Amino acid sequence: MRVATDIGGTFTDLVYVDDDGNFGVAKSHTTPPNFEQGVIDVIRKSGINQQAIRTFIHGTTVIINALTERKGVKTGLITTKGFRDVLEIARGNRPDLFNLRYKKPEPFVERYLRQEVEERLNYKGEIIVPLNKEQIKEIVSYFKKEKVEAIAVSYLHSYVNPIHEQETVEIIKELWPDVAVTASHEVTKEWREYERTNTAVLNSYVKPIAASYIDRLQSKLIENKTNSQNFIMQSNGGTTTFSQAKQTPIHMVESGPVAGIYGAAVLGEMIGEKNIIAFDIGGTTAKCSLINNGEVKVTTDYYIEKNERSAGYPIKVPVVDIVEIGNGGGSIAWIDEAGSLKVGPQSAGALPGPVAYGLGGTEPTTTDANLVTGRLSPENFDYKVDLENVRRAIKEKVADYYGISVEEAALGIIRIANSNMLNALKLISIRKGYNPREFTLIAFGGGGSMHAPALAKELGVKKVIVPVASSVFSAWGMLMTDLRHDYIQTYIKRLTDIDLTEINKEWAKLESRAISQYSEEGIGEENVLFTRFADMRYLGQEHTVKVPVPNGEWTSDTLEEIAHRFHQLHEQHYTFKLEDTPTEIVNLHLTAFGKVKKPVLKKIRKTGRKIENALKEIRPVFYEEKGWLDTKVYYRHLLESDMEITGPAIVEEPSASTVLYPGQSLTVDQYGNLIIDTGVE
Repeated sequence: MRVATDIGGTFTDLVYVDDDGNFGVAKSHTTPPNFEQGVIDVIRKSGINQQAIRTFIHGTTVIINALTERKGVKTGLITTKGFRDVLEIARGNRPDLFNLRYKKPEPFVERYLRQEVEERLNYKGEIIVPLNKEQIKEIVSYFKKEKVEAIAVSYLHSYVNPIHEQETVEIIKELWPDVAVTASHEVTKEWREYERTNTAVLNSYVKPIAASYIDRLQSKLIENKTNSQNFIMQSNGGTTTFSQAKQTPIHMVESGPVAGIYGAAVLGEMIGEKNIIAFDIGGTTAKCSLINNGEVKVTTDYYIEKNERSAGYPIKVPVVDIVEIGNGGGSIAWIDEAGSLKVGPQSAGALPGPVAYGLGGTEPTTTDANLVTGRLSPENFDYKVDLENVRRAIKEKVADYYGISVEEAALGIIRIANSNMLNALKLISIRKGYNPREFTLIAFGGGGSMHAPALAKELGVKKVIVPVASSVFSAWGMLMTDLRHDYIQTYIKRLTDIDLTEINKEWAKLESRAISQYSEEGIGEENVLFTRFADMRYLGQEHTVKVPVPNGEWTSDTLEEIAHRFHQLHEQHYTFKLEDTPTEIVNLHLTAFGKVKKPVLKKIRKTGRKIENALKEIRPVFYEEKGWLDTKVYYRHLLESDMEITGPAIVEEPSASTVLYPGQSLTVDQYGNLIIDTGVE
């Protein structure tokens, strides 16, 4: 069987599928800091035969946690003479324009650990100053004395010619085999020295952490007699092997969240939906991404810790274009100094968790508010819920301040959380020139189905889909992914000056690199598929538009077609095009997929039972503008295809709850997905 596990801030999820298409799910609590224990816990909880696991796929937050919590290792940087302060200088554009006390983000490597070497290449990759190898030896000796645990090497123009970086790494490994080393060309061959240097530094910073975690996880799996092929989810929406993940762990920075986005695209393909907004609400965060015409958007302009006050830190590797906010089931409701109710970004996490968990949490959360308003049932919690304690927390922390009832305070918490999530959904749709009415919302994660029908109605989305296994859908997405590697090479040429023989050679080089990497990972050439993109811009522009371009040999007709596509995409993104202005290619981007066997999903069996057989109870639920309404509650596992439900209603499963509003309706499709008509005209 194939098994996927996904570590979230609150829960660790598991989905398994056997060769006959039967699948099952499990959920257990995340176990920081020993995250691998949570993986073993959830495997045991699922009751599967661990010796039957043939393929194991894993998504983890270990890398992003190490970066945001500054739990990486002491790292040194070796760079070209005169460029040690690239990390400090960073970029001039600052988000908080009128803040006179604005400070740039502090580099991950302090200045005394940033060392310079005499060497220089020009922009064509030609050697101007040879590498001073003696200086490398001195720096290694200095780093040993300073107890450095990882080294990053980033030289000017090494994206064109990595020869000096390769020589430097050889010397370091000879003198100090145990230290973790990253050369910038190993993680990106894209220009922009600050972004490339920062990416190399962050990769080194987390490399020992990643290696230690992956080794512990692997030994735990072996201890439990799991003899499987092991893969890790990457930020680009594909998977890679454990050994490759240890070399370039920075590719796992958004390992968990992107799997759900990719899963939404696969599900959309299965049910004939090409335009999708994927929406994932977990215990700590809400995440969303837009899939246009079946294509998951991938960008290399990714930042961590970037917000309206901070410029953040760039990571120049391919990451699925995703908007993430600190609003989930465990997000804490609080009142600011001005007396406004806020929800998040602070989260109660897995420990102590919401008040409802009874593990010592005292701050009311979104989960607690959904419980008080009847949207959640106390019996679906792992713990015995003390409802009076939950009501008391909301009363003392919110209701008493405003002089309102507990129910109104709980509904206020839900509405603020919804408002935060709505802003995130607008960021990836309306703000990017897409009309939400032309998209279907696929809602997943523990809280996705609870909030999505209300959000879709407000956004103008006509249809919401709640997939099977929605609460563990990111893990489900991992089961559907192929291996994936991205190869990006900066190649700056005006479209009118392109030598077709030369550019065809460049594409061939990238494809040959991909085939040889997959060969090392045990994937034959016949199972490797390529997709090409070119990052393009008008002459004189700074940034680029990613344009899908044809595979195979390029001809003069190909160049005309590419120019036409670029003008169209530029107009869509920026509302104008300049057809008489020269255009240029900046980067060649090859995506190589290693095709793996994926499970075939079974259609659900019809027994002919009636909708009344799935009715669990009728209970009062507190709705916006309607107050308390008697609401039918249905068991999801008893629903069959073609069954219909009209709102107000709730469809319950152990780890998720779908809330239908008055005027909305729901049907069950042949796979067991819930298809909701939101009532939007």
